[in-house]
Amino acid sequence: MKILVINAGSSSIKYQLIDMETETLLAKGQADRIGIAGGNFKQKAEGKPEYKIDIQMANHAEAVKLVLDTLTSKEYGVIQSLSEISAVGHRVLHGGEKFSGSVIIDENVIKAIEECCELGPLHNPHNLTGIRACEKMMPGVPQVAVFDTGFHQTMPDYAYLYALPYEYYEKYHIRRYGFHGTSHRYVSMRAAAMLGKDPKDLKIVTCHLGNGSSIAAIKGGKCFDTTMGLTPLEGIIMGTRCGSIDPAIVPLLMKKENLTPDQIDEIMNKKSGILGVTSGATSDNRDIEEGAKAGNKRYQLVESMLVHQLTKYIGGYAAAMGGVDAIVFAGGIGENNPQYRTRVAENLAFLGVKINEELNAKAKRTSVEYDISAPDATVKMLVIPTNEELMIAKDTMELVGNR
Repeated sequence: MKILVINAGSSSIKYQLIDMETETLLAKGQADRIGIAGGNFKQKAEGKPEYKIDIQMANHAEAVKLVLDTLTSKEYGVIQSLSEISAVGHRVLHGGEKFSGSVIIDENVIKAIEECCELGPLHNPHNLTGIRACEKMMPGVPQVAVFDTGFHQTMPDYAYLYALPYEYYEKYHIRRYGFHGTSHRYVSMRAAAMLGKDPKDLKIVTCHLGNGSSIAAIKGGKCFDTTMGLTPLEGIIMGTRCGSIDPAIVPLLMKKENLTPDQIDEIMNKKSGILGVTSGATSDNRDIEEGAKAGNKRYQLVESMLVHQLTKYIGGYAAAMGGVDAIVFAGGIGENNPQYRTRVAENLAFLGVKINEELNAKAKRTSVEYDISAPDATVKMLVIPTNEELMIAKDTMELVGNR
């Protein structure tokens, strides 16, 4: 069974075609700048030359057509016809309280996703655009929605509720939802497999660290708590997001700077985090790593802020769960920055965390899973490259296969 995985953004579509019989990645690509000037498209496929082209795509339907034409082309494609694609799995950001798992898409599901657009205004409308485009180009092919929020729906009410007037939860569904759920689910499952244990017997803290970052406490194979909240803004410092701050800062800045709600929202989401602390110099942690080594004090400050917050959240989650068996680092920063893992391990030594520095150094910019724990560590530290697309494809195959 071949599954096409689609991740549609406001002006882009990322995709992978996966053969689920062997879990082999057949092709992956991206269409960028859809509907705006300077459009471009690229694909890498097994045994085929890389395909790159500058091309204007008026809308997502045109972009999906380009994806399908490339996948079936003689020179760059990996399938002979679209009939080889058994189903399409879509990443959807926000499912609210409506979905605790992945679902086959029908009109009722589409309506529910539309109703969640208020909670995910930057993502859900574009996810829907991708779904509609695939419906148009691939009529009759089953489609599945896999929600970023779904895995976190097992949180207890005392973990997901905010101490606001309860009527706001009842009227507007204001609560913690959490994101990166597909990644947290994947790496926690892989962690259990690496440790040779049943997920039900483990307490794991998973750290998905990239331009957007979140941490999750996973107890007995289910999400117990997570750092992101109603939106992906809450939690630890990120590329351009501030993470958790004193809420009173918002009205104070609005008054001082004469800002509208939309303007303060843009500042917190797009001009803060690493970008904000470096005064707009960079939001890329690779720059931070290089600059910090060169002695840049502000970049060193970013690293210390991140280490402090990681330590605080991991330690807090370990306490809340009544212990921790493993700590997992994933995502671009989590997988590729050994010094963060070293500093966090040193801070958490009192829990029984201890790492092998030789293994830690090896676990950088590879696609290999590593147990970097020292032999006498009582809490394991693992580096697991996340694979959200494979998780989406697995869910899609399971749902379509059970029809």
